[in-house]
Amino acid sequence: MPGSRRGALFGAGVLTAAALLGSAPGAAAQGSIVGGERASLADFPYAVYLVDGAGTQFCGGVIVSSSAVATAAHCAEAVSTKDIRVVAGREDKRTDDGAAYAVSKAWVHPDFTKAENGADIAVLTVRGRLPARAAKLARDAGGYEPGTKATVAGWGRVADGGDRSDYLRSAVVPMVADSACQSAYASFDAASMVCAGYEAGGVDACQGDSGGPLVVGGTLVGIVSFGDGCAKAGKPGVYTRVTEFADVIAGQARLT
Repeated sequence: MPGSRRGALFGAGVLTAAALLGSAPGAAAQGSIVGGERASLADFPYAVYLVDGAGTQFCGGVIVSSSAVATAAHCAEAVSTKDIRVVAGREDKRTDDGAAYAVSKAWVHPDFTKAENGADIAVLTVRGRLPARAAKLARDAGGYEPGTKATVAGWGRVADGGDRSDYLRSAVVPMVADSACQSAYASFDAASMVCAGYEAGGVDACQGDSGGPLVVGGTLVGIVSFGDGCAKAGKPGVYTRVTEFADVIAGQARLT
């Protein structure tokens, strides 16, 4: 069954979907983001992750201004705002690099009910100034053509129900035609969602990657939202379509 790609809290079981694994198309998920490789914050300076009050990483996020982070709505609703921390500048979770920022405001799209119904977008306003440059928001459909190579990044699980990654990972996945995504997911809404992945599976986001970035040429085109497991054949990852929400993201991030 499809489900959000948020990591389970407090280390118990997991909710279905999202991590960032990138091996060759069709390959079995191994010790990597499902099918990915270690990545550098130098290449993804806008990538951050979210932790709960116990310090457990449960989602990803994307810096969109010096004081705001975009993430999935289901991530923002998973933990009380006062307990969320945005960790920026920390490539390896085992280090003390970067800093953890408290959240002063969590805006969740008013149309959101659950990831599979769309509008899975939220903006977190942090206390303080974030250290890295913001991601560029997609404003046109140029990055969504089927077959366009996109990159997803995050600190999620390295296989469906597997271990969390200690460090940032990334994977390359092709954009999928809306018609193919509709065939894979009855709830797919082309106006607010987009899919990426290989027909044979093997490369995908996974649990704990929700809210993280899908980029094309350095432009943010998607936010990790949901999927059916991780890296299954015929079940591409589903992402919030950034062009649909760019204006409201910018408004919440005070970019307009």
